[in-house]
Amino acid sequence: MDIKRSADMVINTCMGAKKGETVLIVSDTCTDEKITKALYASAVEAGCETLMLTMEPREQHGSEPPMLVEEAMKSSDVLLAPASKSLTHTQARKHASENGTRTATMPGITIGMMKEGGLNADYEKINSLAEELLETLKGSKEVHITTELGTDLIIDVEGGKWMADTGMCHEKGTTTNLPAGEMYIAPKNVNGKAVIDGSMGGIGLLEEPLVIEIKDRKAVSFEGEGAEKLERMVNDVGPDGRNIAELGIGINPAAMLIGVILEDEKVGGTIHIALGDNSTFGGDVTVDLHLDGIITNPKVLVDGIDLKVERFA
Repeated sequence: MDIKRSADMVINTCMGAKKGETVLIVSDTCTDEKITKALYASAVEAGCETLMLTMEPREQHGSEPPMLVEEAMKSSDVLLAPASKSLTHTQARKHASENGTRTATMPGITIGMMKEGGLNADYEKINSLAEELLETLKGSKEVHITTELGTDLIIDVEGGKWMADTGMCHEKGTTTNLPAGEMYIAPKNVNGKAVIDGSMGGIGLLEEPLVIEIKDRKAVSFEGEGAEKLERMVNDVGPDGRNIAELGIGINPAAMLIGVILEDEKVGGTIHIALGDNSTFGGDVTVDLHLDGIITNPKVLVDGIDLKVERFA
């Protein structure tokens, strides 16, 4: 698929942009201008009042944008954020959603990702699958995740709300990642060991596993590839950076493990956990950090029943 067709799909299929709506594109100086120009052209063709704002890159995924950008986000009907650092888990994005803005964040999006991979999936099918999974996961209490590499996690999700990122963002205040395709929840508690073997936010693709020991929803130690760098990033934001913020399940069969978390976390048949902020999706920790770690080939038991996540690949 070429960039133009992908941009049209984002504007028309995923966002359902209508003539006369205001579309805001927020990027940073690390984003390829071909991407923002393609999105801009598609929005204009759809009859939208279209604006672009370019800022300096944020320090981390989850760092807040400038106040001027936040105010513009809140005033838009549709927000597209193809920036190098994610605005998904920011108060600015949350406030925009509360104000009715439909948002698609696209952190780290590349020309290659526009042409192939998860962005070009059948999002109507992903939406149908997500609806089925929401019924399966609804009311669940405990998730047990194991892998042959040594992951062994007990995750308490009782009372939490499972959410779906399907790529379809037509209702006021809804938000999605693009590429999309995941189920996720803010866990109540987490204990055990996570062996991250796919990729890690802030680090990239892993050649060797990264091991995170977890006690009472806190990462207590890091070992393996990228451990020192990850611990520095976590420590830079204080104790809340160690919070296990999210459990996610990838359900996009077209997504590929490429070292860009935006796509990696959607890869069908994987799971991911995240460190840091979860205040934007029902959690209780607010901090300028959200870093996902991808675990491949997991076995996932939900209240003792095998979810068979391999079927999503």
